[in-house]
Amino acid sequence: MQSAYIARQAIFDSKSNTYGYELLFRDSPENSFPSIDGDVATSKLILQNHILGDIQALSMNKPAFINFTEHSLVNKFPLMFDKDSIVIELTGQQNPTKGLLKIVQFYHDKGYKIALTEYDVADHWQALFPYLAMIKVDIEKINPKRLLPLRTQLKPFNIKLVAEKVETRFQRQALAEIGFNYFQGFFYAEPEIIEGQILAPIKTQMLNLISETFKSPLDFSAISTIISQDVNLSLGLLKMVNNVATGTRVEVTSLKQAAAYLGEDKLRQFVSILALSKLSSEDSDEISKQALITARMMSSLAKSNPFREIYEYSFITGLLSSMEVILSMSMADILKTMPLAAPIEQALIEKTGLLGELLQLTCDFITGRTSDINERVGKFELSTEGLQKEFVAATNWYTQLLR
Repeated sequence: MQSAYIARQAIFDSKSNTYGYELLFRDSPENSFPSIDGDVATSKLILQNHILGDIQALSMNKPAFINFTEHSLVNKFPLMFDKDSIVIELTGQQNPTKGLLKIVQFYHDKGYKIALTEYDVADHWQALFPYLAMIKVDIEKINPKRLLPLRTQLKPFNIKLVAEKVETRFQRQALAEIGFNYFQGFFYAEPEIIEGQILAPIKTQMLNLISETFKSPLDFSAISTIISQDVNLSLGLLKMVNNVATGTRVEVTSLKQAAAYLGEDKLRQFVSILALSKLSSEDSDEISKQALITARMMSSLAKSNPFREIYEYSFITGLLSSMEVILSMSMADILKTMPLAAPIEQALIEKTGLLGELLQLTCDFITGRTSDINERVGKFELSTEGLQKEFVAATNWYTQLLR
């Protein structure tokens, strides 16, 4: 039986908030669309993920951008989804035929958002404008400046422009000035190292808090001391105790008692979310989210062979894996402030060792940006189905934490 899984890519608005996710069908862990019919790809994505309840989890209750060919639109595939849960991406069209216009109007009238992909600036696409919510532009194929005259034409229809394959933050800024509303690409995951930067005291404090919670055994006195230095952390800890203690009355007399009451696992979860929220900014919110999902997925994979020997290091390694982007500092400089075990430092800085391989495998699988994931899957006797299951479980775990 052939393996199949879904890669996802975030789509951001102009304020760096995550607007939605494009879900990309894959029949292997390669970072490319498989050589199969587009209708088959859409059918498999729906069958294997939506019917099993995974698409909503993978898109984390934000709009899921899904490719549909004209044939799949005629067959009413989008009607399997709530109109507010997806954006229909038109794909595979060379020109707007009468049939395409009719079916696009059908979905528009039902309240679905429709995005035109593969836009080539040809005039014949204007026939679709009354029914479109978005136009996606591959900036590697179309010079964005060619779209300047288009803005006037789009204004009466309130059509938003989405830039695809944005690789740098400079590109994103330039595209925003041209008039693009949404941005998709790997620009958000690339570190911007600032020479000579030092960590602000609050950020050093948060890194210390993270490192303290991954010592064994936990030193509840040290943890509560760090938490006590921040009012929001202290209030958050007490609220967490209240949530856990539903149905019972707990008389908290100290932060140390509150930390101990939560226990090791819940305390680590609490620290992960609160500390990352202090460290991240609007520009790195998606990265923080991915760091938590990476941490959870790594720890789940490490519960059994072949990664069992590095289980105790797996969660914090995943959690810290995106700190370069979040803090705009080199990983080596960041880790100078944290007393971490050698395997963790080796994995984070050099991406080597068993822990480094698990980190690389997990990150590559989640983003779909990979070159040698097949080799790792075979080397450790894993399956794409198993990895997909752990990815969905980690995403669900993160969603539950937010609640």
